[in-house]
Amino acid sequence: MFDRAEFTKGVVEWKHLPRDGRPEIAFVGRSNVGKSSLLNSIIGRKKLAYVSKRPGKTTEFNFFLIDGKYYFVDLPGYGYARVSKSMREKWAALIERYLNQRKPLRAVVHLIDSRHPPMAQDEDLIDFMRGSDVPYLIALTKADKLSGNQRFQTVQRLDKRLADVGRSVPIVLTSSKSGRGIKELRGWLRDFLG
Repeated sequence: MFDRAEFTKGVVEWKHLPRDGRPEIAFVGRSNVGKSSLLNSIIGRKKLAYVSKRPGKTTEFNFFLIDGKYYFVDLPGYGYARVSKSMREKWAALIERYLNQRKPLRAVVHLIDSRHPPMAQDEDLIDFMRGSDVPYLIALTKADKLSGNQRFQTVQRLDKRLADVGRSVPIVLTSSKSGRGIKELRGWLRDFLG
């Protein structure tokens, strides 16, 4: 699993989403959280998803066909992207519709920077996913930059936040640099894909 991967298309409108019915896993998070790096680590390819030095480079729903069977979907980052307010609002509406209505969607991986408390948009997504039937997990990125105690505190703080809204979801500490959590994350993704 995850042996072959290819970029298939970038989408900016609902009508252009793939119609082949293959299962999808969406990756969502703020613009500089490290989505592209994490996707590359999961797939085991250095340059499949473009990693930019400037946050906000992903401006489309980027579909990657994995093993010819399913898609990983890199959603536009929220929060930082250097685009107009109207474009950010358009993305937000499309992301919300995608998370609510997309039938092939099997799971959502919410990336949060482990070095910082969840931001307002992260909190909004946690609340939004509470009302969804789609399986959901949180990948805490850049965990290599924290001490063992800081990692423990970060997970504990997030567990409490989730408990406050009546949720219990998997939380995986990850690092694209050290490889931490990548094997565990792959295991979850396999489970979601059945």
